Amino acid sequence: MEHADWLTGGNRRVLAVERIHAAAADLIRERGIDGVGVDEVAARAGCSRATLYRYVGGKRALVDAVMSRAAGAVAAHVEQSLESFENSERIVEAILASVTAIRAEPTLARWFTGSRSRSTDEYLARTPELGRVAISLTRIAPDEEAAGWIVRVVLSLLTWPLGDSAAERRAVERFVEPVFRIRDSL
Repeated sequence: MEHADWLTGGNRRVLAVERIHAAAADLIRERGIDGVGVDEVAARAGCSRATLYRYVGGKRALVDAVMSRAAGAVAAHVEQSLESFENSERIVEAILASVTAIRAEPTLARWFTGSRSRSTDEYLARTPELGRVAISLTRIAPDEEAAGWIVRVVLSLLTWPLGDSAAERRAVERFVEPVFRIRDSL
């Protein structure tokens, strides 16, 4: 009996990584980070556990890759919406557009809905992509402290949303923009 190759039509490594990452993203959307293990991802991707580890590493690497890919897609979308804004106004719009885009992106939105765990929070807290996205979108100097604070503002709005988007805009304009407006005038 001949077995069909699970990766046909291109570079095996690229195809394997793509298929495994897609399976991990699907399962994270369905079950959350804590509800997904490497065995389930391997089964969904149609490969063995050993193949999964060989091509992408373990669960942490999978979650990092899924987070990075989703954050990159959000950043590209938000970047386009910010072209006409500058200085402190750009920061306000970047925060609000990021919150909206994250809520609309199924993989990232899943992390902020339902029950959250310590491991989910640890993944979010240690990912460098969020700080890089904040620096890029706001065009602030590569200041990790300021970027970290902006990420915390976005995460706060996602974790504890205000009544509606107008209330979120008022809060960001009142409490965030003045900090950067002062910086702009220096």
